[in-house]
Amino acid sequence: MRTYHRAVAATAIAAAMALTASACGGGSSSNDSGGNSSPKTLTYWASNQGTSLENDKQVLEPELKKFEQQTGIKVKLEVVPWSDLLNRILAAATSGQGPDVLNIGNTWSASLQATGALLPFDAATFAKIGGKDRFVSAALAAAGAQGKDPAAVPLYSLAYGLYYNKKMFADAGIAAPPTTWDELVADGKKLTKDGKYGLAVEGGNGSENIHHAFVLAKQHGSDFFDASGKATFDTPENVAAVKQYIDFIGKDKIAAPGNAEYSANQSLADFATGKAGMLMWQAAASSLKSHGMKPEDYGVAPVPFQTAGATGATAINSMVAGINLAVFKNTKNLDGALKFVNFMTSPAEQKTLNATYGSLPPVKDAQSDPAFSTPDLKTLAEVLAKSAAPLPQVPNESQFETLVGTAMKELFAQAASGKDVTTDSVKNALTKAQQQMPAS
Repeated sequence: MRTYHRAVAATAIAAAMALTASACGGGSSSNDSGGNSSPKTLTYWASNQGTSLENDKQVLEPELKKFEQQTGIKVKLEVVPWSDLLNRILAAATSGQGPDVLNIGNTWSASLQATGALLPFDAATFAKIGGKDRFVSAALAAAGAQGKDPAAVPLYSLAYGLYYNKKMFADAGIAAPPTTWDELVADGKKLTKDGKYGLAVEGGNGSENIHHAFVLAKQHGSDFFDASGKATFDTPENVAAVKQYIDFIGKDKIAAPGNAEYSANQSLADFATGKAGMLMWQAAASSLKSHGMKPEDYGVAPVPFQTAGATGATAINSMVAGINLAVFKNTKNLDGALKFVNFMTSPAEQKTLNATYGSLPPVKDAQSDPAFSTPDLKTLAEVLAKSAAPLPQVPNESQFETLVGTAMKELFAQAASGKDVTTDSVKNALTKAQQQMPAS
């Protein structure tokens, strides 16, 4: 969901894809292994969305009690930390023994879909949960490979916005947030003075790097995979996109060199404490509040485009971020599992859960709730609906995140040390990453 979401187990995904075909023939009827033979029980693996695993239990358990009261089905909850979640899912996929319902990071959708372990949401299955049209199309696009039935449905959604410090903008004579990258760099240089910087980035966070490289590549009219799913990392457009992001620390010098090492949301603290005037982030309000920043101190605008008024395929300024809800194909309680999916994606539950977690409901009927009408969430909702795109929905997406994300971390480190990051050096780094990709 957010940028801390996981360490990717790329080799494990490849192994799971090879083994799952034989493992998916039958499920377990033992509650100890996650499967359920009783129509009155379900096992649910939830991802860590709150401040702690215990906080998630406090949020979710009252909602699960509601479900039990409505249906008579008891839900056994386990909140799984992001550091363990993917490997747990892959182990379940290869063994054929897993939970009935589970959360997955939406960027994993195609990779996990390729294992065959998740229930496809075809037209008949969607009909059992109220229909496909209930969901925001952009969020649903991050639920599996194009041309295939989704492997999950959206549960929590997020998009990127540009957060800006109103006082710092006013003091620098900047009247409005930038709408193009040239404007952002120009504004960033005005803000970079007296030990403060124009922009805060998380250069040591591979997932953050990938999110921004993907958006910039889209804006340059490119992608990191071709139509067949083959890696195309080192195209001129992708090289330009990656270099543009690295240049914020390098050539442009609007982000602090120390940002090259940031990997644990330190950029949030820098923005909240006035060390940086801008930040690109997903639903930062609760985090900024925890650092003492008030809502009236900042504004939120869409992330810039290459040119003002961009249209068509290049008018992308966010990846589709979020969490999906999937059903394990081997469940012994399919009817109950789908009732649970219907419950969790109902407008009432969508309002409750997304309001609590500070995310956006991907169910259309829930978005009109006043909880999602704050200025920042209204901006993010519009971005999600109009100008966000899912990360490549291909089986090797996780390896892409690992390899290119790491290459960008190394390029940021070079920029921070004062070395020139050139078009050639970026191309070499992306070529090396591409050469390490498995065959599509």
